[in-house]
Amino acid sequence: MTLELRNSPDPSLMSRIGRQARLAFGLMVLAVPLSGCGTGALWDKYFAKEETFVDEPADKLYNEGLYLMNKKGDRKSAMKKFEEVDRQHPYSEWARKSLLMSAYAAYENGDYDECISSANRYVALHPGSPDAAYAQYLIAASNFDQIPDVSRDQGRTEKSIAALEEVIRKYPTSEYATSAKRKIEAARDQLAGKEMTVGRYYMDKKDYTAAINRFKVVVTQYQTTRHVEEALARLTEAYMAIGIVGEAQTAAAVLGHNFPDSRWYKDAYNLVKSGGVEPAANKDSWMTRAFKKVGLG
Repeated sequence: MTLELRNSPDPSLMSRIGRQARLAFGLMVLAVPLSGCGTGALWDKYFAKEETFVDEPADKLYNEGLYLMNKKGDRKSAMKKFEEVDRQHPYSEWARKSLLMSAYAAYENGDYDECISSANRYVALHPGSPDAAYAQYLIAASNFDQIPDVSRDQGRTEKSIAALEEVIRKYPTSEYATSAKRKIEAARDQLAGKEMTVGRYYMDKKDYTAAINRFKVVVTQYQTTRHVEEALARLTEAYMAIGIVGEAQTAAAVLGHNFPDSRWYKDAYNLVKSGGVEPAANKDSWMTRAFKKVGLG
């Protein structure tokens, strides 16, 4: 009895498969020139060699960025060149320089968020660099330049002060610390102006207690700003309006002692005189203590 091997290939079957494969291959080859761009695109997608990308020298990209920014005034294109240095040569000295220049170009172009992002990255990556102080200053300056007018929320102003104080804390002997101090005074004046705006609003509404609270913030926190004279005069007015004459006298006296030539003092003096009293400072008043604390009382 002969056993049939079930797994052995059938010669006739293999012959048919071979003929079909050769036919299919022949049709595919013929289809290439006949089918036009469709097959060409398919061929390119699966069989074409990937194009080789050649890096450009870091110094060339950097200098092109400087040229675009300084000679052409094209800060956007300059930023792209500096970013390309960082992308192609991330661990080079040129990448460090380019990151700072990218932040500077963004600042000059008014792209403050982009500037803050690049400068923050610079400080994080190169905290010991001689230029880290400038990067920190760019962060602060970007926030400072976005300070809104006193009619709007002053969150950006507070953020600006925090960033400027960071410059002074980290780099107290740098040239940027001096500039940061001046900007802080301007920002603080802005915050005081906001308090005065709200305080005047409450005065118009005859909500004197709310107004006093606003003017008190100016007197206790912003004595060195230009708004403190008016704040003391307004306090004189508000205290007289609600019958707390002693505090009105103190406000007028503190104003006269520290700003004797102020037009606001003349108004405050006339106001207390109209009430039959003279300016007189109560040494236990919060106003007297506030000014002694900063050497103005």
